[in-house]
Amino acid sequence: MNKKPEFKDLFFSRTKDFLDLYLTRQEQRSPDTVKAYRISLTSFYTYVTEEKKIRVMNFCFGDCTYDFVLSYSQYLQEVKGLANSTVNQRLAALKSYLKYVSDGDIALMQVYMGVSKVPLLKIPKLHRPVIEKEDLGVFLDMPADTTFGNRDRVILVLLFDSAIRVSELTGIVLGDLTLNTLSPSVVIHGKGRKMRAITLNQKCAEHLKEYIRRYHSEDAPPETPLFYTVIHGKMNHMSQRNVERIVKKYGDITKKDRPTMPDSVYPHMLRRSRATGLYRDGVPLEMVSVILGHSSSEVTKTYAIPSVDQMREALEKGQPEDEQVERIWEGKDEEIRQMFGLS
Repeated sequence: MNKKPEFKDLFFSRTKDFLDLYLTRQEQRSPDTVKAYRISLTSFYTYVTEEKKIRVMNFCFGDCTYDFVLSYSQYLQEVKGLANSTVNQRLAALKSYLKYVSDGDIALMQVYMGVSKVPLLKIPKLHRPVIEKEDLGVFLDMPADTTFGNRDRVILVLLFDSAIRVSELTGIVLGDLTLNTLSPSVVIHGKGRKMRAITLNQKCAEHLKEYIRRYHSEDAPPETPLFYTVIHGKMNHMSQRNVERIVKKYGDITKKDRPTMPDSVYPHMLRRSRATGLYRDGVPLEMVSVILGHSSSEVTKTYAIPSVDQMREALEKGQPEDEQVERIWEGKDEEIRQMFGLS
């Protein structure tokens, strides 16, 4: 008769600690990040119990082999039809969990090492659109001069000027703003509970002061949400979905008269457009990284989309074998065609 495994040997015996203690308290990951890990581990749980028909109280760390996880990856691709990026997310969460448990139990290091060798899937690099300068001014001026239109304009201007995430925008409270100064700024509560102060230009600050004058009382407490909705008489932070709806609305309107406007505009596109604009204007990549709140400038490189003029200048200065020139032209076939008048 097979001996019943001890609880500590069960694969899912430490997922609760991993999610609720390690990620949340020690790593201080954002609620959205923890939610993504929970979904990924739940996906693996479902595969083990429903697809492989293994009782959860019998599935141990030793059963999680390279071949087992490889078959899980194939299942996600072929049966569930998930995108490569989603499959990679599921695998990355699994590997992170096993790294966590192996750090606390050296006997599980072999399990972690085996699973860590399961290959991630290739993801084609996409050229993500930005709003070019010619369209940006029209887009930001699109809201009408009405009560809600003025609010919407402030949302668009602040999203672009500060290059913040939509979750950071909806989290701003009145106490985060310093506007009556030569260097107006806003304190942003970013991912992983990291805080950073972002300087605002005077025009954005004036928009904010006028908005606050119209939408908030003079004695409003510092913890009052900057952007809010009122439901059953109670003020709440505006939802991210509502901000997304506002941004898309004015993007669609702008698109009618500006065919070069991206087909569908969303909040993160404003962040990317701002970062790209700063890079094209000569702001060092490291400084752009600080503004965006990235922990590494490697992440910021995805926002560093050179203009046609920058690529032309690089080509004139560099030699064909220059690695930098090779990189700057990589994947830019459409811009190359435009430069040579072929598109």
